[in-house]
Amino acid sequence: MMVSVETVGGLERRMKVQVPAERIEKEVDTRLERYGRTAKIKGFRPGKVPMKVIRQRYGGQVRQEVLGEVLQASYFEAISQEQLRPAGSPRIEPGDAEQGQDLEYVATFEVYPEVELSRHEGIAVEKPIAEIDDGDIQDMIESLRRQRAEWEAVDAAAENGHRVVVKFSGTVDGEVFPGGSGDDVPVVLGEGGMLPDFETGLLGMRAGEEKDIKVAFPEEYGAEHLAGKTADFHVTAQRIEVQRLPEVDEQFCAAFGIKEGGVEKLREEVLDSMRREAEQAVRRQLKEQIMDGLLAGNEVDLPGVLVEDEIRGLREATARRMGVDPADSSRVPPRETFEEPARRRVKLGLLVAEVIRRAEIELDNNRVRERVRELAADYRNPEEVVKLYTSNRQMMDRLEMEVLEEQVVDWLLERAEFSDKPIKFKELMNKE
Repeated sequence: MMVSVETVGGLERRMKVQVPAERIEKEVDTRLERYGRTAKIKGFRPGKVPMKVIRQRYGGQVRQEVLGEVLQASYFEAISQEQLRPAGSPRIEPGDAEQGQDLEYVATFEVYPEVELSRHEGIAVEKPIAEIDDGDIQDMIESLRRQRAEWEAVDAAAENGHRVVVKFSGTVDGEVFPGGSGDDVPVVLGEGGMLPDFETGLLGMRAGEEKDIKVAFPEEYGAEHLAGKTADFHVTAQRIEVQRLPEVDEQFCAAFGIKEGGVEKLREEVLDSMRREAEQAVRRQLKEQIMDGLLAGNEVDLPGVLVEDEIRGLREATARRMGVDPADSSRVPPRETFEEPARRRVKLGLLVAEVIRRAEIELDNNRVRERVRELAADYRNPEEVVKLYTSNRQMMDRLEMEVLEEQVVDWLLERAEFSDKPIKFKELMNKE
């Protein structure tokens, strides 16, 4: 088999392959002989059909099968012979392959880049050092009170902090649009749950009042068919409600599983929980910094096919979250929206893979098992969840990749240059 490789540009390669006719004809003859042993053709006994008849009846079909299989097999043999690592499927330009002639074809594809790590040790990171004070604990308890608050209807004009329950219908250029109507929809004014124009328009309304509100959608709005446009909403305020917070007493503590120790025990539990949240937040921010440093300190040529695959995956994931068809370009953000994050993810994946190779990092199976147990602990039947994970190869593959990436982060952090940064607990969590 003759193989020649040409660099078209960057990471693109053009590989010409020539497979000897003898290889093809030999395989065709072998298969036709097998057909001859079992073929049932009228006028001949099984196994006694002349090869000439077998070739006339099945020759064309068998040749096409052989050509397809030889092309595929020879492609993989060729890239192995030339020590190439294709980053995606090839584009095949088949040549003539008449009987008795060599099979010739051209395969064009991108290869993985040679990754040279120029900066992966000694990355500078700032470690947030957060102190939790009494005010932070009290704010968290107030948050718990709001979680168990009740809403009570009042006869008052809506203001910030009130919950307005509304019925609305909207149009753009006189046409209704998906998601533009709702009934019995609660809106807490001042929380930013709706677009600013919509919330501002509700201020001062009373129960039973109707109003027309113009709402401007931002240019970067997720739904392309609404981005930058102005909608007309007809709104009815069905109820105006105020929040009633529960008292912090024995009954309140019991609602969070604290049967003894009262408020002091609640404060201890809240502090422990806040410390765990802070540790997790610090870990996430350190990971972000170390990955940003890895990206900034190393340049890599990115295979376009991998970037396009990542863009496609991000668009499909976004469409699923939006509950729309990924093929509906009018409702899914355009390709350009995902290009930068896709390039980041591809580059990071190549760099992480090179760190794994260079540092000879191997998957920690004990860590994988511990992660499965942690995930299962949040469910009513943890053992069933463990069985679900361990019996599903796809789920385990994702989990193992996450664990391996965390091992890379640990390896990089062990070699990073740290500086401490004192920070308020609220600021730490706001960054999340």
